[in-house]
Amino acid sequence: MDTAEPRPGWDQLHQGDRRRGWDERHRSGDFEGEGPNPTLVLALAGVLPGTALELAAGSGTNAVWLAQQGWRTTAVDWSPVGLANGMAKAEAAGVEVEWLELDLLAWSPPTGSFDLVVIVYLHVPPEERAQIYPQAAAAVAPGGRLLIVGHDRLNATEGEGGPPDTVRLFTAEEVAAELLSADPDLVVERAEVVRRVPPPGRAPIDSLLVIRRPALPKE
Repeated sequence: MDTAEPRPGWDQLHQGDRRRGWDERHRSGDFEGEGPNPTLVLALAGVLPGTALELAAGSGTNAVWLAQQGWRTTAVDWSPVGLANGMAKAEAAGVEVEWLELDLLAWSPPTGSFDLVVIVYLHVPPEERAQIYPQAAAAVAPGGRLLIVGHDRLNATEGEGGPPDTVRLFTAEEVAAELLSADPDLVVERAEVVRRVPPPGRAPIDSLLVIRRPALPKE
């Protein structure tokens, strides 16, 4: 796994404050729930396992589930407290996950190295998303997929949970357009809104984006 040194010029104090905030959230209890994100589970139905990378893995609920499904999983997060929680979950589940403490704004994953790259509920400002998401797409190996789950813009008015700062919400179509602008070879497999309950019921409303990198032509 590539562990390149952080790029210079980043506001370390600002990032340190944000990181400590997430450490405190993870210390206060497991806010991720008992099981994996249901939209992630839905999107991976029937997909054969291989190598997987989860970015902003939090306390590892999804990463452990991926490992249980047979994926050789690497989980990246900047919170050591969250990663420690994930390690405990993996040990309890009897699975192996590679855990890496890294800042996604100071590190990028190795290019073309994973059959699956997963981002679930990483709600950052648009300028940060514009850096992190294309790097995630670049990490997808030929024939592999990038799977993004986030709270849809509809979540602010019709759903529940999610960030109070609505500028961090997005639609799958918006992110797909951004990624294809950077890499036109990518193929959108799914770009949709996923409701967990029909309206007028209230529950998280997700954006689901699945993008595939075409396989290399056979010689």
